[in-house]
Amino acid sequence: MKKNDIISSKIFSAETLKPLLNVWRFKGYKIVFTNGCFDLLHLGHIDYLAKAADLGDILIAGINSDASVTKIKGPSRPVNDEKTRLHVLASLFFVNGVIVFNEDTPYELIRMIQPDVLVKGADWKKEEIVGYDIVTARGGKVETIEYLPGYSTTGLEQKVIRHYQQKNAG
Repeated sequence: MKKNDIISSKIFSAETLKPLLNVWRFKGYKIVFTNGCFDLLHLGHIDYLAKAADLGDILIAGINSDASVTKIKGPSRPVNDEKTRLHVLASLFFVNGVIVFNEDTPYELIRMIQPDVLVKGADWKKEEIVGYDIVTARGGKVETIEYLPGYSTTGLEQKVIRHYQQKNAG
């Protein structure tokens, strides 16, 4: 199988993901779910996703749709469209699947996936994480991961802008 085919095979719709969830559950795999915009992938994202993957056997990342990112982050975002963001995340060897969600939150996606472990950044209180009720009701865990200090998409975006402004200042 060609590398691009491997990447594409990790990009799912709800319809294509459901049968695989059944296979993974049958095999006894622990399914981990996280979500985010993942706009400009940086070391903070890699650290976070790798740590999330360590919490189970299968890591599924829900990615906000372009419209959802714009609504959350403002009119200048996303920098990368959802197709790009899906492919970039799917290219990571420790990410087993990626899926876009169009809603404001991934609540319905979490309800469909029924992950064993739900992961978000440590800036969230576990009880306030969307899907906490779904995961804990079936005996799953909700985990938080500390962000790697000094890395954020907004910070990276501002760094690029400053660099461009300095370079063109004279």
